Amino acid sequence: MIEGIVTVLKPPAMSSSDVVVDVRKIFETKRVGHLGTLDPEAAGVLPVCVGRAVRLFDYLVDKRKTYLAEIAFGVSTDTQDAQGKVLETSGAIVTEDMLDAVLKRFTGTILQTPPMYSALKCNGQKLYDLALSGKEIPDKSREVEIFALRRVGTRGENRFLIETTCSRGTYIRTLCADIGKAVGVPAHMAFLLRTASGPFTLEHAHSIAELTQMKAEGRLADALTSCEDALGFLPRLDLARDRRKPAMNGLPTRTNAADGTYRLYCEGFLGVGAVQNGNAVLKVHLYGE
Repeated sequence: MIEGIVTVLKPPAMSSSDVVVDVRKIFETKRVGHLGTLDPEAAGVLPVCVGRAVRLFDYLVDKRKTYLAEIAFGVSTDTQDAQGKVLETSGAIVTEDMLDAVLKRFTGTILQTPPMYSALKCNGQKLYDLALSGKEIPDKSREVEIFALRRVGTRGENRFLIETTCSRGTYIRTLCADIGKAVGVPAHMAFLLRTASGPFTLEHAHSIAELTQMKAEGRLADALTSCEDALGFLPRLDLARDRRKPAMNGLPTRTNAADGTYRLYCEGFLGVGAVQNGNAVLKVHLYGE
């Protein structure tokens, strides 16, 4: 059984759904799902769960994301990226010092209003579809967390590279547009590269072409991170040997462990367990069939 998480290097102009379709074909299974949409024009890390790993979505999707983005001052657009309709222009010049001074305001918990041209849904409809139909877009402002934000390079006049580590649901193009407002010069996101999504990083990412080649060479399993390894951020809890079958049957096991979520073991890895009021219960079954 081939299962686990494959870190795909998504190219620009390819949707996250397209990646899932390709991974289904390569791994020859319908049980495939990605861990967080990456905009079609963005590139970088897109972790995709294969097989029983799809059961881990709720445990992996909320992990921190790291991005490298190019912010371009002087032009704002309706989509907040380079593909949108120009809304405002300015000939003002932004210096490195001006940008650095403003970036400090955007760390920590901030309020962000997602772009109207996005996959975020309202009453079952994507904001993108509502925007295209000319309907009024409801206020969807929400709090996001910016753990780190810094300028890492200059790409030319009014163009800078910034790196940020943030919470799930953060829109980097909105961040770029808001930084422009704070500086006082219209801005948009010119380029976006996701370099990490939780434990899945650019260094271990594979393109669709590479995965196809690995399959032809019989090395496809080498591209996968096992479910056990992907859950390495969870503490380990071992049960007594005689509790393996009861645990697999969903029965609780008494433990002194604190309440919380664990990687559960009993003569091998069992899956994700939860401890509540001194009882450990296997919640996600991932042991060998």
